Amino acid sequence: MSKKHLFSSLFLFFFMLSYAQQEEGSLPLKTILEKIEIQNNIKFNYIVEEVIVVTIIPPKTTLPLFEKLKYIESKTGLKIKKINSTYYSVFNNQKLDKPLCGTLVDIETKLPIESATIKIQNTDITVFSDEKGYFEIPIISPNSIEISHINFEKKVVPFKELYVSDCPKIQLKIVVLKLDEVLTKHYLTTGIYKKNDGSIEIKPAKFGILPGLIETDLLQTMQQIPGINSVDETVSNINVRGGTHDQNLFLWNGIRMFQTGHFFGLISAFNPSLAQTISVTKNGTSAFFGESVSSLIDISSHSKSIEKTSSSISSNLISAEFYTRIKATKKAAFTISGRRSLTDFFSTPTYRNYRNRVFQNTVVTNLNSNQTIDINTREKFFFYDFTTQYLQKIGTKNELTADIIIIKNSLFLTQSISEAKKNSNLGQENLGATLNWTTNWNKENSTHLRFYVSKYSLVSKNEVVQSNQILDQENKVLDLGFQIRNSHQISQTFTFNNGYQFNEIGVTNFDKINSPSFSRKTVQVLRSHSFIGEGIFESENKNTVAKIGLRGTYFDTFEILLLEPRIQFSQALNENIHLEILAEQKNQTLSQIIDLQQDFLGIEKRRWTLANDTTHPIQKSKQFSFGFTYKKNNWLITLDNFYKKITGISTSSQGFQNQFEFVKTTGDYQVLGSEFLIQKNFGKFYTWVSYSYNDNKYFFDALQPAEFINNYQLRHAVSWAGIYEWNSIKFALGSKWHTGKPITTPQSTTLNSDNQIVYNSPNNSKLNDFFQLNFSASKDWKISDKIGLKTNISLINILNTNNSINRSYRINNSENTIESLNTYALGLTPNINMKLSF
Repeated sequence: MSKKHLFSSLFLFFFMLSYAQQEEGSLPLKTILEKIEIQNNIKFNYIVEEVIVVTIIPPKTTLPLFEKLKYIESKTGLKIKKINSTYYSVFNNQKLDKPLCGTLVDIETKLPIESATIKIQNTDITVFSDEKGYFEIPIISPNSIEISHINFEKKVVPFKELYVSDCPKIQLKIVVLKLDEVLTKHYLTTGIYKKNDGSIEIKPAKFGILPGLIETDLLQTMQQIPGINSVDETVSNINVRGGTHDQNLFLWNGIRMFQTGHFFGLISAFNPSLAQTISVTKNGTSAFFGESVSSLIDISSHSKSIEKTSSSISSNLISAEFYTRIKATKKAAFTISGRRSLTDFFSTPTYRNYRNRVFQNTVVTNLNSNQTIDINTREKFFFYDFTTQYLQKIGTKNELTADIIIIKNSLFLTQSISEAKKNSNLGQENLGATLNWTTNWNKENSTHLRFYVSKYSLVSKNEVVQSNQILDQENKVLDLGFQIRNSHQISQTFTFNNGYQFNEIGVTNFDKINSPSFSRKTVQVLRSHSFIGEGIFESENKNTVAKIGLRGTYFDTFEILLLEPRIQFSQALNENIHLEILAEQKNQTLSQIIDLQQDFLGIEKRRWTLANDTTHPIQKSKQFSFGFTYKKNNWLITLDNFYKKITGISTSSQGFQNQFEFVKTTGDYQVLGSEFLIQKNFGKFYTWVSYSYNDNKYFFDALQPAEFINNYQLRHAVSWAGIYEWNSIKFALGSKWHTGKPITTPQSTTLNSDNQIVYNSPNNSKLNDFFQLNFSASKDWKISDKIGLKTNISLINILNTNNSINRSYRINNSENTIESLNTYALGLTPNINMKLSF
């Protein structure tokens, strides 16, 4: 087919589509001109592309010719010039030597909107906006343009609005999802949202900048939220409202993650280049989530649409990473991401600071010996993570997704003394996979089915350099199951969700010593069946939202049924003040314990274990919170007050390093607290101050005293940040301050008659207050239309403050005295990152 015939066919096709959609009385301009030609015996010359986009109500046939032409000019913006008595030229008065294009921006922040779908209505022609929000339309059509994005309200734009001399900016409003309304979309920084169900949502693709962060590290970002801290500045020991790390449920695309950090906790294990969304729920968790007594951290990297192909590579002073998203067909796409450390290739100041921070008071630093012996130590360390995902849309109602994730840390240690040389190693790995099927039966009903498996392994071999003793240790977890979730919209204001989940968890722990000969292996398996119901009410004016859920779980091994009610309630008192009430009751069977502080080379000494309903009972939590959100004139103020009680905790799970280190008993802890945030936006500059208060106490009937301060209490915590965003340049300066971690001090510097340390009352003292000042900056560079470069720098602890984050005591056998072991936070640590997107 010739180009001329092809163009004519396309023209006829779009003309017919357009003609069927016209408002009553309006006609395509081409048709009107043809009628005028017949009525007035003249001829029009015009470019089809300049006429086809126009439809108007035709002028009255009784009008003289010059009136008809003036009418057409006034209605269309076109110009009509008389050539002679017979011929007239119709032309656009604007120069259009460019593709039809536009740029999508957020109506509030003016930031570009990436990966929006731009579709010519009633056709299969679809394009996507790039990272700058820019898009181009490949053909001319009279049909309107439909713009959609999962996070923004759909917008329909008449085609002629793009038929102008420049590329207009099109502003989109943040979407207000039913039952999932966003209270504020600029919480702390761009890309962090506070929702009316009390959860916080983080979208790295829209992320601004935060102090001290080189990239959008999800788990480091979490710690900017009031009430979320880490007593040892790691992402493998995140404490939400005074809870321990293992009491949080971490999910990645529905897969439970038992390992969350690289570099043994200093770096998040989730590739920051992957387009992920993290939802953090501190209270009022949906009934579809169980197996945690503290918070829910739900990470998703799924996209609602088949996005265009794009890739990125980046590197910093610790690791290098890549990401690629490939659009295979109109209904299929897959994504691959990977990251690997550079630490075993070369040593940077950043790596040395991280290394010194991680290996303090461990076998690597020879502190397994109380003797002054010159031991030569060399270590080789690396980590990597890898993900792959596949998305397939089947028809118009079904969708299939498959995901795989691999996370690994490896340490090889060589220690030598005189002629003796010993090799030790430590490996930590988490493998996960999930398969999801979603069917939207109609607008009111949908079903989601998920199969998942997660396998965790922590293996170490410790060859003691001063003897021939070898200690082998293993901790392995296998978690698998499936979940079905149904959603039924009963009316415009009420939705009912229900579902079922089967879960099986197996845990293996193994220890073996060659001298004296000892071997121990335990295997635990627990199966559970959960039945879920959840009703959601939302008033028509969206001022009132209530969600009430119930999760009932039956444990085969224990032959017991536990009920977990959940409540979320939010009420808009007026357009500025929003009231929030949350409550929940949850259970947890899997937890981490410490047998000995020297286990697993003293680096990752926690091991997973299952409840046995005796020495390790099922943990149970009750939590209630009451708060409000105020937003007006770029001011944001939030206040939350909460009560939280956890029963069935083990002393082994709390990290005691005092008189209770080897005591095995169970008890409770309860927390009373408040969290406050005040934030103000001044255009391109915004700042916030947050404060949290915790009164966190233990209750152990078998201990003396039975009531004392929790090991993870940070009674007062304050953070501040000031952020400036100007076009492609961003700066962030911020600080963290909190009271010191509780510690137990010895009564004397000498041992008692039994050569033991005599301690004061548990947690009778605390470390010095923690203070850290951090800085970050970033700059975006546009190399070409499709290639962009982003550079970041960060400085952690600018003032190089000497922050002690832990202190314990041991016996010096050679001098028969007591020594203190201090662990310190990172000193001044610089980092740089460069990311190339294409």
